[in-house]
Amino acid sequence: MAWVIRVFLSAILSVVLPLAAYSETGSENASFKITVDTPENGRVRLDPVIPEDGIVAAGTVIRVLAEPDTGYVFDGGYYATPGRWGKMYYESMTPMFDVVVDKDQSIGASFIEKEKLEGFRVIQDVIYAQPGLKKLKYDVFSPDGARNLPGIVIIHGGGWSTNTEDIMRGLARELIKEGRYVAFSIDYRWINKGDGDEVPNTMADLIEDVFGAIVHIQEHAGEYGCDPGRIAVTGDSAGGHLSAVAANMNDKIGAGGFGKTPGVFEFFPSYIPEGKTAQQVRGEISRALQVTAPSYGVFDGAMLQSFVGESPDKSWVDAIAPIENIPDGKKRAVPQYLLRGSLDMLITDEAVRSYADALKAAGQTVKYDVVEGANHAFFDWKPDAGTKAVFAMYGVPYAAKMKAFFDAVFYPGE
Repeated sequence: MAWVIRVFLSAILSVVLPLAAYSETGSENASFKITVDTPENGRVRLDPVIPEDGIVAAGTVIRVLAEPDTGYVFDGGYYATPGRWGKMYYESMTPMFDVVVDKDQSIGASFIEKEKLEGFRVIQDVIYAQPGLKKLKYDVFSPDGARNLPGIVIIHGGGWSTNTEDIMRGLARELIKEGRYVAFSIDYRWINKGDGDEVPNTMADLIEDVFGAIVHIQEHAGEYGCDPGRIAVTGDSAGGHLSAVAANMNDKIGAGGFGKTPGVFEFFPSYIPEGKTAQQVRGEISRALQVTAPSYGVFDGAMLQSFVGESPDKSWVDAIAPIENIPDGKKRAVPQYLLRGSLDMLITDEAVRSYADALKAAGQTVKYDVVEGANHAFFDWKPDAGTKAVFAMYGVPYAAKMKAFFDAVFYPGE
C-alpha cells in the first residue's frame, strides 16, 4: 500500500498556499468572489463556510479539508485563478490547507482511485538548493522495495515561468508503476523576476538548477533505491528544452561562468556537494545520463533569443540551444525519444524534425513519434477533468512508449 512522506508540514497536514499579499488591492475593505468547485469522488469542507453569493472579505483565511469517497484517495487540493493557458492552479499536496483571500478564485480538490497510488512511496519537497527567494525542490516516486533501479529525472514545462514539479506527477506515476524505475520530478527557478527576485533569473540560471538537482539526486540516490550511475531525463515543453540541454550539454558544466569571459559558456550547478568540484560532478553526470526523452521541446535559438538578456552576439543564444550542442555519437551516445502532438500550435513538426535530423547527423540514436490528435502539454496532470482525460488518452500510452525506449538502454535484451 502506498505511503506518502510529507517532508514538511507532516505535523498537522496543513499548508498556506503561496499568495500575493492582499494589500496589493489597495484597500483592506475589498472583497472577492470565491467559487467552490464540486469535485468528483470526494468533497471539500471550508471553514468559514462561503456565503451563497460567494463574496468574501479580503484577507480572510479559509481552511480547506478534502475528503475522498470510499475507494479513492486525495490527489491534490488547490485554489485557481485565470492564467495564460486557462486556469492557473496553485496546489497543496496535503488534504488540509489554508487559502488567503486576495483575489477572485476557485477552490477545490482532486481525488484518484486508491489502487493507482499503491505499490510506491512519494517523498515530497526535497530541497536541493536555494540560490534565490524560492527554495528549489523535487519529489521522489520510489517503488516499494526499490534497490539500485535506474532513475528518471522529470522536468516540468510552463514557458520557463509557471508551474511546479507537481504538474508532472501523473507522468511520474506511469513511469514507475512496473517497479523498474525511480522517478524524480524537479522544480527550478522561473525566468526573469517570476520568483520575486530583485535580479532577474537567466536561462543559464535555470540550466544550472537542473544540473544542481541531478547532482543532489545522485548524492542521495541510495536513499530512494536508485542507482546514481544510471539516469534518464525527460521533460515537456520548456522542460523538453531543459532535458535536451541536460543530455547534450553536461560537458559544459564548469566554473568558468556563462559569458563572463568571451567565448566561455559554462554552467555551475546550483548545488554541488561539499568537497567536490564542478569538474568532478560534470564527469559523474556525463557518465550517468544515458538516455533522454525531450517532449515537444524548444531546440533551436529562434524561440530562445529573448531569454539570454542583452547578448553581444549569436554565441550567447547558441550556448543554450540543444541543436547547437549535440555530442558526437561516437564519443558520447545519448539516445533521444522525441514526441509532439499533431495539433500542437506552439512547437512545429519542422522544428522537431530538424532537431531529429541533426541528432542523426551527429551519429545519435533518435526516434520521433507524432501523437495524432494531441495538442501541446498532454503529459500535464492538473485537478480538472479535462486535463486528466487528455492525459489518459495520450499521456498514458506514450509514457509506456517512452518507458520502452528507456528499457532498451537500461534493460537491454529483455
